[in-house]
Amino acid sequence: MQVGVVYSEPNQQIWLNIEVPDGSTAMEAIARSGILKQFPHIDLVSQKVGVFGRLVKLDAALKPGDRVEIYRGIIADPATVSRKDMEDDDA
Repeated sequence: MQVGVVYSEPNQQIWLNIEVPDGSTAMEAIARSGILKQFPHIDLVSQKVGVFGRLVKLDAALKPGDRVEIYRGIIADPATVSRKDMEDDDA
Protein backbone atom coordinates (compact mmCIF):
# COMPACT_ATOMS: atom_id res chain seq x y z
CA MET A 1 0.00 0.00 0.00
CA GLN A 2 1.14 3.55 -0.57
CA VAL A 3 1.58 6.04 2.30
CA GLY A 4 3.31 9.39 2.70
CA VAL A 5 5.96 10.36 5.23
CA VAL A 6 6.48 14.08 5.83
CA TYR A 7 8.87 16.24 7.83
CA SER A 8 9.48 19.96 7.76
CA GLU A 9 12.21 22.28 8.96
CA PRO A 10 12.27 26.08 8.57
CA ASN A 11 14.15 25.92 5.26
CA GLN A 12 13.34 22.44 4.01
CA GLN A 13 10.27 20.27 3.65
CA ILE A 14 10.16 16.68 2.51
CA TRP A 15 7.20 14.54 1.48
CA LEU A 16 7.98 10.99 0.46
CA ASN A 17 5.41 8.66 -1.05
CA ILE A 18 6.45 5.08 -0.37
CA GLU A 19 5.16 1.55 -0.66
CA VAL A 20 4.83 -0.44 2.57
CA PRO A 21 3.35 -3.86 3.26
CA ASP A 22 -0.29 -3.98 4.35
CA GLY A 23 -0.55 -3.65 8.12
CA SER A 24 2.62 -1.57 8.44
CA THR A 25 3.00 0.76 11.42
CA ALA A 26 3.95 4.42 11.51
CA MET A 27 7.45 3.43 12.71
CA GLU A 28 7.87 0.92 9.90
CA ALA A 29 6.89 3.55 7.33
CA ILE A 30 9.29 6.09 8.82
CA ALA A 31 12.12 3.55 8.82
CA ARG A 32 11.38 2.39 5.27
CA SER A 33 11.23 5.98 3.99
CA GLY A 34 14.90 6.66 4.77
CA ILE A 35 13.98 10.01 6.32
CA LEU A 36 15.98 9.20 9.48
CA LYS A 37 19.13 8.99 7.34
CA GLN A 38 18.39 12.34 5.70
CA PHE A 39 17.66 13.98 9.08
CA PRO A 40 19.73 12.06 11.66
CA HIS A 41 18.81 14.56 14.39
CA ILE A 42 15.17 13.37 14.37
CA ASP A 43 14.53 11.78 17.77
CA LEU A 44 11.39 9.68 17.72
CA VAL A 45 11.64 9.21 21.48
CA SER A 46 11.01 12.92 22.09
CA GLN A 47 9.32 14.06 18.86
CA LYS A 48 5.66 13.37 18.28
CA VAL A 49 4.23 11.60 15.24
CA GLY A 50 0.79 11.93 13.69
CA VAL A 51 -1.38 10.82 10.81
CA PHE A 52 -3.30 13.61 9.09
CA GLY A 53 -2.78 15.95 12.07
CA ARG A 54 -3.88 13.45 14.73
CA LEU A 55 -1.23 12.25 17.18
CA VAL A 56 -0.55 8.50 17.00
CA LYS A 57 1.87 6.09 18.64
CA LEU A 58 4.69 4.65 16.58
CA ASP A 59 2.99 1.24 16.60
CA ALA A 60 -0.23 2.63 15.05
CA ALA A 61 -1.33 0.59 12.03
CA LEU A 62 -1.57 2.52 8.78
CA LYS A 63 -4.19 2.48 6.05
CA PRO A 64 -3.57 3.06 2.33
CA GLY A 65 -3.07 6.75 1.62
CA ASP A 66 -2.20 7.74 5.20
CA ARG A 67 0.25 10.61 5.69
CA VAL A 68 2.69 10.03 8.56
CA GLU A 69 3.87 13.35 9.97
CA ILE A 70 6.95 13.82 12.16
CA TYR A 71 6.53 16.94 14.30
CA ARG A 72 9.25 19.30 15.51
CA GLY A 73 9.08 21.03 18.87
CA ILE A 74 7.71 24.55 19.03
CA ILE A 75 10.61 27.02 19.13
CA ALA A 76 8.67 30.10 20.28
CA ASP A 77 5.40 30.33 22.18
CA PRO A 78 3.03 32.29 19.90
CA ALA A 79 1.36 33.78 22.98
CA THR A 80 4.64 35.46 24.00
CA VAL A 81 5.63 36.81 20.58
CA SER A 82 4.42 40.38 20.22
CA ARG A 83 2.45 41.44 17.17
CA LYS A 84 5.22 43.94 16.34
CA ASP A 85 7.82 41.15 16.21
CA MET A 86 5.62 39.22 13.78
CA GLU A 87 5.13 42.31 11.59
CA ASP A 88 8.90 42.94 11.52
CA ASP A 89 9.43 39.40 10.23
CA ASP A 90 7.05 40.08 7.33
CA ALA A 91 8.99 43.16 6.20
